[in-house]
This record gives sequence, C-alpha cells and structure tokens, in this order.
Amino acid sequence: MKRFYFLTLATCLYGLCAPAYAKDLAKNLEVDLELVLAVDISYSVDEDEARKQRDGYVAALQSKEVVDAIRSGPHGRIAVIYVEWADSAMQRIVAPWTIIASKADANAFAKQVHDAPFVQGHYTAIGSMVERAMVLFDINHADGLRQVIDISGDGPQNQGTSLETARQRAAERDIVINGLPIISETQDPWRPRVKVKIDNYYRNQVIAGPGAFVIPARDFDDFKKAVLRKMILEIADNTPHSAIGNGMRP
Repeated sequence: MKRFYFLTLATCLYGLCAPAYAKDLAKNLEVDLELVLAVDISYSVDEDEARKQRDGYVAALQSKEVVDAIRSGPHGRIAVIYVEWADSAMQRIVAPWTIIASKADANAFAKQVHDAPFVQGHYTAIGSMVERAMVLFDINHADGLRQVIDISGDGPQNQGTSLETARQRAAERDIVINGLPIISETQDPWRPRVKVKIDNYYRNQVIAGPGAFVIPARDFDDFKKAVLRKMILEIADNTPHSAIGNGMRP
C-alpha cells in the first residue's frame, strides 16, 4: 500500500496523474504501445491552426479504425499522452498518460484534448521535445512492447537541445520517432525565412528508430486525414526495420 502511494504521488508531481487511470498506471501495466503525441504550437502555428491539429487527433482517437487497431493488439490496450511543444522550456501536457482499451477510454482522452485551453510558445525545439518524451516514457508506469514519439509540426528546429543527438539517443533505446510535417505557407515571425522542404527535413533529420516514417499533410486542412492514417500505422505496426528511420513505409 505504501509503495502504491508513493508511485501515485510521484506521478502527480510530474503533472501526469489521471484519476481514472492512476491505479492501472501504478502497476506497470503491460500495453502494446506507449505513444507520445507531440504537437507543435510555436508562433508559426496560430490558434485556428492549433485547433485543426487538435481536431485531427480528436477525430482519429474517436474513430472506429483507431479503436479497432488498439483492440486488435496482443494486450488490446495502449498508453498515450498528448503534449503540445514549442521552445526548449515549452512541453505542455494537455492530456496525461492514459490507458486506452475501449471506445469509452478513447472518447474520454479525446475530450481532455479537445477541452484544454490553448497556450502558444515561441521557437521550435524538436530535440528538446524528443528529450522530454524519453523522460515521459520513463515515468509513465506502463510497460509497452513498443515506444513511439509522434511529432507533428510545420517548421525546422531553430532552438533547444541538439536534434541529431536526441534522435540518436532515441534510436539507441529502440524508440521510434515518426513525423507528420505540415506543409504550410504561414511564416513564423520568430524564425528567419528559410527555404526548407519540411517533409524532406522530417524524413532526413527528425524521424528515427525501427520502421520510422513520415506522412506529410499538405496543409492544416489536410491534417485530419494524415493523422488518422498515421495513428493506424503506429498502433498496428510491429514489423522490424533499420535503426534509423528510412521514411519509406507509407
């Protein structure tokens, strides 16, 4: 009983405590997948675009296809957390680690994502988000067959921890980083103008780990379709691939 108390307290102190699931997470529950949904909310993403990103994840989480993919795994459940990120000091947990094993679980998690207030950051620190995700895996009290960081964003790194170092560390831990780059004409006022093909940037400099891949969204309006496809692949995929992602599967 004392051990359970301290595990739960530690989880709450990290801002990850979800009352409906704290008991399960304190048991190191076996799951098919530990999934960090990491969503860019730097100044290149305005509030309307941020809402489109959230709506895309909410729709995917509530879809029959995603719930069926979750339930078809060996354990029939995954652990998932939703984080919005920007600069090195901004990785905000919008919906904490939650076990999803049913449509009701998925709907409850999606509601947390939908209802959370919008807070915007400044720069784009992808490497810092990857480092933060590795910490989140270490303290989630879930034991997954796979660990995946799902990063969506519309610009290259311009601040924070070395992305090359972070992605290599993730690959060494067999953590997969998948990318959902958003091809947007919106210009971040905090970022000097650069000509970067964001889908190629994500493919060559962001994704990592066994079977990592990129699914680009043509714009924020295309995001819903792209994230649905991406989540189904992430949840269902159990095929071994090379250590650094090649982005070829989709």
